[in-house]
Amino acid sequence: MGSALVRRLEKEGYSNLILRRHSELDLERQSEVENFFEKEHPEYVFLAAAKVGGIHANNAYPADFIYRNLTIQNNIIHLAWKTNVKRLIFLGSSCIYPRDCPQPMKEEYLLTGPLEGTNEPYAVAKIAGIKMCQSYNRQYGTRYLAVMPTNLYGPNDNFDLEESHVLAALIRKFHLAILFAGGKRDEIIKDESIFGPIKDDFKKSLQAKLQVKVWGTGKPYREFLHVDDLSDACLFLMKLEEIAFASLVTKNKVPLVNIGFGKEITIRDLSVLIKDAVGFEGSVIFDPSRPDGTLRKLLDISRIRALGWEPGISLSEGIRKTYKFYLAETNKCEGYGG
Repeated sequence: MGSALVRRLEKEGYSNLILRRHSELDLERQSEVENFFEKEHPEYVFLAAAKVGGIHANNAYPADFIYRNLTIQNNIIHLAWKTNVKRLIFLGSSCIYPRDCPQPMKEEYLLTGPLEGTNEPYAVAKIAGIKMCQSYNRQYGTRYLAVMPTNLYGPNDNFDLEESHVLAALIRKFHLAILFAGGKRDEIIKDESIFGPIKDDFKKSLQAKLQVKVWGTGKPYREFLHVDDLSDACLFLMKLEEIAFASLVTKNKVPLVNIGFGKEITIRDLSVLIKDAVGFEGSVIFDPSRPDGTLRKLLDISRIRALGWEPGISLSEGIRKTYKFYLAETNKCEGYGG
């Protein structure tokens, strides 16, 4: 998301962008964040930094997800206030809404029921970020807005098979299945060097049959938004006229706006779209022993639509673009031989 925002801002002609890599600024260290804000005094902040992952990662590393996200957002939101940042946009996640939330999910459904257990620590951290924005607006009159995007995908996604979200994971799985079927050992080694390790059990499953296994039953519905659409929405909100922006961040209102595509698809149908885009001709097997997660997660985006914003990248187009990026990344890497 961060790289998508930079692309969007540069396209609009913004040149005074204050950017740091993790090696240059550790957002979990309060002293480093304090020094950064006091030195740079940014006027507008997009808070996109976070520890994120799919169902497996959320289940396996709950302490990492709650601690790291709380620490990052606490440091940035507090220092934004101390250094008089004009506006801040905090990026959350649709998992903040209750597990059995009515569909589509409206902003006012926040904290109306239990959360989905597989990603509760991450959701709790994001809810805390929303409430922190609300609290600073209420006490100090700040202009902090939380936006809740649906499931994201696109260039620079995480394609690690253990920690990625479903769309990126399926792109890589189908691509690897083609490589294994063709016996392209050099390309498999190259792929592993770029996108992360391939477990032995996955290699064996691909060597045995031309098939890809997908977690769960395939029945859950998900909504997907291309990161370029989200970056467009974030800039749209940040540039709102003062009266419109102020209406979203009033002292007694949860400063929350959903950002989604407005349509959902089953994981089973998603796998077909990705399979076709990648060109995989084998079979898809669903594993019901693995968790499905929440059965439906469709956002109500009527609030941002009423302000005049609409998404522009269809899911099929976005998948093709993401796979094109994936292939481009593999072509960058040279010098890996069998």
